[in-house]
Amino acid sequence: MKLGVFTVLFSQSNFEEMLDIVQKAGVNAVEIGTGCYPGNAHCNLEELLESEQLRKEYLDKIEKRNLQISAFSCHGNPISPDKAFAAQSHETLVKTIKLASLMNVPVVNCFSGTAGDNEDAKYPNWPVTPWPNEYGDVLKWQWEEKLIPYWKEVGQLAQDHHVKIGLELHGGFLVHTPYTLLKLREATCDAIGANLDPSHLWWQGIDPVAAIKILGKANAIHHFHAKDTYIDQDNVNMYGLTDMQPYGEVQTRAWTFRSVGCGHSIQEWSDMISALRTYGYDYVVSIEHEDPIMSIEEGFQRAVTNLKSVIIEQKPSAAWWV
Repeated sequence: MKLGVFTVLFSQSNFEEMLDIVQKAGVNAVEIGTGCYPGNAHCNLEELLESEQLRKEYLDKIEKRNLQISAFSCHGNPISPDKAFAAQSHETLVKTIKLASLMNVPVVNCFSGTAGDNEDAKYPNWPVTPWPNEYGDVLKWQWEEKLIPYWKEVGQLAQDHHVKIGLELHGGFLVHTPYTLLKLREATCDAIGANLDPSHLWWQGIDPVAAIKILGKANAIHHFHAKDTYIDQDNVNMYGLTDMQPYGEVQTRAWTFRSVGCGHSIQEWSDMISALRTYGYDYVVSIEHEDPIMSIEEGFQRAVTNLKSVIIEQKPSAAWWV
């Protein structure tokens, strides 16, 4: 298992400056944004797709620092009723899959997307309750008419290019739980899996270790994000877990993203790492920093320090004691 970082937090630094920062911090891998919500500060898709020489130079800069690319990430909404953003999300995803294939990057991370409630909708609609019954009708339409057809096509494209898709289980999108991920995977193909981020599971009331077991048994974990969540029960009692306050309202929000170890104990993070190894995920643990009360530098370093104390780097030994 290796420690990595989602490099969007260093978007103000150029590519080589970013690589120097993460190398100095002692991580082994970089997850790089290629567009849409993460931006593309460190990856020009068009230039890299067009030039084998630029791809070689790009990889050389990474490899000479003893780093690797764990994934390309282009989180957007390819089934959005906003046709312009849906087209941008789709185009970026297709190009990212092709670039990943050319550069031997095994995973492309993204969101499943959320459709509107009909063909003429203006905004995405995320149903979260089965009653009144029209919510269930909307959800059924979204899955059957938008989500499954889209990911059948793109899942096949990913398979053809020997690339895995890591869908982030994120509130606001149709795939946001282990069940919805496995449901989509069953309806499409095995290229579809999870970019599992425990921070989005905790606020939904899902135990990340249990989620790892569920998805690991199905060989459906393609990538892993390391981000924590602090849940303030007093604020939950006021606002509930579907809290719509801005993320900056830390004093009153029901839950807040935190750096690793600042929302849940190191023991809980150790349990997750052990579950990942036990249930077949032995790839990169990629730090994502969105802590509103820490600087980028302090939050990132806190995550590195805490994860280094629990990550399992070496292959297990034979059972020499039996």
